[in-house]
Formats: sequence, C-alpha cells, structure tokens
Amino acid sequence: MKKLIRRMGAVVLSAALSVGALAMFAGCTTDHPEVTITYTFNGTDYNVDYVLSRLDAPQTVTHFIELADAGFYDGTCIHDYTANFLYGGGYRLVDEQGAAFDYSKDNSLKTFSLEEIDYFTTVKQLEKDGSTFTQSVWRTAGTSVKPQQGEGLYTVYGEQKGKVDNQYGRDYSHKTGALVMYYSAKGDKVRDEVSVLRADDGSVQYENYLMNSATSMFYTYLSPNSNSTLEQQYCVFGMAKDFAGQLTNGLLKAITDYISDHTDEEAAEGEETFSFTTLQENIKLNANDPFEDISKGDQTATYETPITAPILIKSVKVTKY
Repeated sequence: MKKLIRRMGAVVLSAALSVGALAMFAGCTTDHPEVTITYTFNGTDYNVDYVLSRLDAPQTVTHFIELADAGFYDGTCIHDYTANFLYGGGYRLVDEQGAAFDYSKDNSLKTFSLEEIDYFTTVKQLEKDGSTFTQSVWRTAGTSVKPQQGEGLYTVYGEQKGKVDNQYGRDYSHKTGALVMYYSAKGDKVRDEVSVLRADDGSVQYENYLMNSATSMFYTYLSPNSNSTLEQQYCVFGMAKDFAGQLTNGLLKAITDYISDHTDEEAAEGEETFSFTTLQENIKLNANDPFEDISKGDQTATYETPITAPILIKSVKVTKY
C-alpha cells in the first residue's frame, strides 16, 4: 500500500513538473528578444548585441529569428559599407573556385567577388532539413484564391512605418543603432499578385509585392542623425544594445584604425590614397525572385564592398526568445 501511494505521488509530481515545464516553455518568448551578431574583421571577432521588438514588428522579428536559428546568416558578409550603414544578410564573398573568404588562410593570391545568396532556394532547403519558417506572404493566382492555399514565398510583409498601421513606434525609431530589414527595389510595375497577413489587425489582404516584401537583408544604422524618410520605407525591428561600447569603440574603431594605418603606409610609399572599399557597379538585383518578370528585370545596385579586409558575419545567435 505504501509503495502504491509513493508511486501515485511520483506520478502526480511528474505530471505537475510537466505542466510547469509546459507553462514555462509557453511563456519563454518575450516582447523583446535579443540576438548577438558576431562580426569578423581583420581576423578578430566583434560581438554586437541587439534588442528586438515584437511590439514594433512581430512578423519581421519572427522571420529574423527563424533565419538566425537556421544558420542562414552564418558566413555572409557586409556587402555595402559606408560611414552611416552596415548592410548585410544577402551576399557571400567568394574566390574563383567559390570558396568563402577565410581570415585564417592566405588570401593574397586570390581574387574575391560578391556572390548573391539564392534566398528562396536556400530557405526551402533549410526547411527540408528541419527548420521552420512562418509564412506571411503567399503567391496567389487571383483574388478568388485563398492565400493559405497558395504558394508561401518565404518572405515577410514589411511592417515599416507609413505602410502598416500597427503599434510601430512604441519602442524604436530609425536612429543611431537601429536594426533595419529592407527590400531590394523590384521595378516600377505595380502588381497585386501576393496576399499578406497584416500585423496590425490580423487580416489577409492583397498588397503590393514590390513595396512590402523583404527577404533576409538588413542593416545597422550608424549615423548620429535620425532618418524619418528611411523609417517610412523600411522596417526598424531592433536596436543595438551598447552602440558606444560594441560598435563605436569596438568594430567601427577597428575599421577606422585599419583605414588610418593603411592610408599612412601608402602615403609613405608615395602611392595613391588608400580605399577601404571596392566599388561594385551594376550588381543585378532580384535574379532569383519567384516572379519571372522581376527576376528578368533591369534593377541594379552599386555597393561599396570591403574586399581586401572584409567584414564577415560569423554568426547570428538568439540569446533571448
């Protein structure tokens, strides 16, 4: 009898622990998840912590976290660098054989160039390998087709201010340290071929694919001045936690010191002014877009890409869900 009572007690305790664990798991997500992006520059790693906001951009935050958890960003590079922006998330830097730039190897005899990641193919493969991606944009044949029955586009409906009337502005704006997801221009043709799940009211509507669909690219805003124009265009979904300590006095100082050192070296040798970045002109955009008329379009971009001393994105790790 005593053994039976002990067994029953153990079962009750186990059930209670299971319920408690489930409750704890259910409550493990917060309004403000956190991620650490590890940048590698000149052979040294620099960790930059960001706080995200589900209040400002719930769909974008979910999308970014899912990409990070799947390892999508690992090994990508900053494809465009200026005094005001660190653009990344869509390209790798590879040599003639397609091998990624590696600071631990001798790269002096190699030629590197940007390689765009085939985003749509990559995420579909990651999903087959076990990752999960929440759909909020569907390709549809017309207004009579329910979006959930259409093809998910593995992209996110932009929650930028001025485009979506959600709770935007409760946390972050487009100021120094802002983490921003953006989209490539897809051309001037207006099209209504996608259905989107809106973050503000939960409704599904037909929207403009050109203006409101983003894939994986993001940037950190470095300027000391706020930018309301970009705030209207792109989705601010996070903020650097310690901009001064980890960026101003960390990664950005290392870049500034590197530029200064090499400028002095070339000046001493009577050579031309040192350039940290290499101009990449006429970079074709949207080559892998699922809409054929967009993938065959004429949209291009110009980037200032660090190639001799790349800024790599070693990893994006979620530290708080």
